[in-house]
Amino acid sequence: MSFKIAIIGAGSVGFTKKLFTDLLCVPEFRDIEVALTDISQHNLDMIRAILEKIVEANGFPVKVTADTDRRRALEGAKYIISCVRVGGLEAYADDIRIPLKYGIDQCVGDTICAGGILYGQRNIPVILDFCKDIREVAAPGAKFLNYANPMAMNTWAAIEYGKVDTVGLCHGVQHGAEQIAEILGAKSVSELDYICSGINHQTWFVDLRLNGRKIGKDELVAAFEAHPVFSQQEKLRIDVLKRFGVYSTESNGHLSEYLPWYRKRPEEIARWIDMSDWIHGETGGYLRHSTETRNWFETEFPQFLASAAKPIDPAKRSNEHASHILEALETGRVYRGHFNVKNNGVITNLPSDAIIESPGFVDRFGINMVSGVTLPEACAATCMASINVQRMSVHAAVSGDIDLLKLAVLHDPLVGAVSTPEEVWQMVDEMVVAQARWLPQYADAVPAAKERLAKSSVKTRDWAGAARRNVRSIEELRAEKSALKKAV
Repeated sequence: MSFKIAIIGAGSVGFTKKLFTDLLCVPEFRDIEVALTDISQHNLDMIRAILEKIVEANGFPVKVTADTDRRRALEGAKYIISCVRVGGLEAYADDIRIPLKYGIDQCVGDTICAGGILYGQRNIPVILDFCKDIREVAAPGAKFLNYANPMAMNTWAAIEYGKVDTVGLCHGVQHGAEQIAEILGAKSVSELDYICSGINHQTWFVDLRLNGRKIGKDELVAAFEAHPVFSQQEKLRIDVLKRFGVYSTESNGHLSEYLPWYRKRPEEIARWIDMSDWIHGETGGYLRHSTETRNWFETEFPQFLASAAKPIDPAKRSNEHASHILEALETGRVYRGHFNVKNNGVITNLPSDAIIESPGFVDRFGINMVSGVTLPEACAATCMASINVQRMSVHAAVSGDIDLLKLAVLHDPLVGAVSTPEEVWQMVDEMVVAQARWLPQYADAVPAAKERLAKSSVKTRDWAGAARRNVRSIEELRAEKSALKKAV
């Protein structure tokens, strides 16, 4: 088969490499063209070198191109994959730093809460530019696969305003299933049959079976509490499981941002998180991790390039959805996964316009969702709180309505649990002013926001958060990796 795939934001080097090698695990895909595009020529040069090394080592006739001209990269593309981070780590740092001044302690801050909402404001205008290019220069009927966060907001904007065939993709469901398989003593995750449904990062294991045997709440709680690692790393998720009766797919740290109960009092945060790794609740943990990962890649690039010169092993194909979806669409081999799409009745007790994450099957006829899922009432209630925020955030991002943006942030569950309306109004002004270069839709609102900030009497705090760690140096990372190797 010969067709073109474009990857926007291909400078996300590690993730792009994973997607590429996954695609080449499909025998029919070894004559495709993969067009890389990014705003950074430096990043493009690095990832192109790695992918060309993979192609050379495996002797495949795959064509790899790289171009900072996005429209040229999208010309004739049948599939477009987005993994962009608009504003990069610089803007992301503000998403964590500024809310902390108002008492809002985030672990990830890129999908919901104050940081995730502002991230969406930066991303959505760019996503709509992508959609315009797809409509104008990509292959007719091209499919847009969005991996970028905030997942629901980006996908919502692409479908409602971009008018492009879009599906949002995430790996949270797969990771949750891997945990459950481990605690139940399964030999592999393939022994587990499950239905997850909800919204991205608030998806729930509403039906769970091990080798055909239904697994209930009590058995799941007991298995998690008996596990020597997860019992410490997933304390918040286990508590939610006990109270809601179903397990959430999202990580301990990220789930804590979606809910108003666990991160609102600084003295309580340590009770619910674990500092063994950033994903379990560390303040600004993903920002630190992303910064260290980027610094490590820049420094160790020759090592990454050398490691690319290896034969591809299809048995090690990852569980990222993209390659499996494309394989199903192109070959007709059926793939079952969990996808982010417009609800339209798939989940009976969530709004029809919401972007939901739920099971579906893919074949040559497309992505076919399993409809008629009804969430437990508590799960639906927490999803609804986020959906209302997402809807307002998308509409604010498209219209440039700063008042609607403030209302969206005010209604975020964790923000509302921590901050007063006066604090939210000032915080949003401060974030919009700090990120003005990435927020063209708010250009007319920035001067007034600056004036309000100059006159404001709302007090802020100089605070690093309840569980902050410093970014480690390359030398520290080397020492840690060396110690891990010796321990193994």
